[in-house]
Amino acid sequence: MDRVLVLLRHGQSEWNLKNLFTGWKDPDLTEVGIEEARNAGRSLKAKGISIQRAFTSALTRAQHTTRLTLEELGTSSIDTVKDMRLNERDYGDLSGLNKAEAAEKWGDKQVMIWRRSYDIPPPGGESLRDTLARVLPYYCQDILPCVLRGEPTIVVAHGNSLRALLMVLERATPETIPGIELETGIPVVYRLNADSTVAAKDVLHKNS
Repeated sequence: MDRVLVLLRHGQSEWNLKNLFTGWKDPDLTEVGIEEARNAGRSLKAKGISIQRAFTSALTRAQHTTRLTLEELGTSSIDTVKDMRLNERDYGDLSGLNKAEAAEKWGDKQVMIWRRSYDIPPPGGESLRDTLARVLPYYCQDILPCVLRGEPTIVVAHGNSLRALLMVLERATPETIPGIELETGIPVVYRLNADSTVAAKDVLHKNS
């Protein structure tokens, strides 16, 4: 049985372009982001991957990416499950701020700790550990069973909600996770063993 799980970070958003902390704010995709989403679908199609189940967050940029990706795959008719547990982590007081402005206010070192540490949240926001606490149960209860049944499944979400899943799939630690980054619009294809561990991984870059 082929147990396929695709993780896809949404295409470039309007706030990615402006270098703003986005979190639970809800900007849409840029023209670049739209093309990234379509290219993700083309890359999956070129690899012969046809999606049967789709999960995304409650935020527009992820839902828009999902629609465009599925359109390119010719599977836009499948139901997409939307759930806030897949939302980006909440950046709290940083949300809407330019990253340079935040660094000026709190200092480069402190802002980088908030961005990349495992368990230190920004003021009023979530840490990666907090994000993992909502993403992991949802993955185990709702998403993973689809994959283990042999239904090719895509999860379209955000840099940090997907990094939380990467901690589980790739057995990353609080020490190694800061170095893991997901590019916008680049599908990461996992093939899982029957015990849900990773058998193979394929990153579908634009030239794939």
